[in-house]
Amino acid sequence: MGLSEARARELGFEVRVGRFPFIGNGKAIALGEPEGMVKTVFDARTGELLGAHMVGAEVTEMIQGYTIARSLETTEAELIHTVFPHPTLSETMHEAVLAAYGRAIHY
Repeated sequence: MGLSEARARELGFEVRVGRFPFIGNGKAIALGEPEGMVKTVFDARTGELLGAHMVGAEVTEMIQGYTIARSLETTEAELIHTVFPHPTLSETMHEAVLAAYGRAIHY
């Protein structure tokens, strides 16, 4: 969804990248689906979400969150303050955002 890290760099963006593995998510472990990850790519200058990548269980149920955020030109500050319910796989999305800014909670 959106730009990959490599493409963003090719286009001249300075990027901040966050990654969060499913193994760090309690719901993924409880479901027996600990393999997977979420990656976020932000413009380091403006904080705008440039892209996201998701691999793992139920990611097709979650990607619309980033798609909407990208369409609305959402920044990391807005995503950091978004409530992601617990326990859910969608918490991996929040953690990937936090990780891009050195603030991941669970890994």
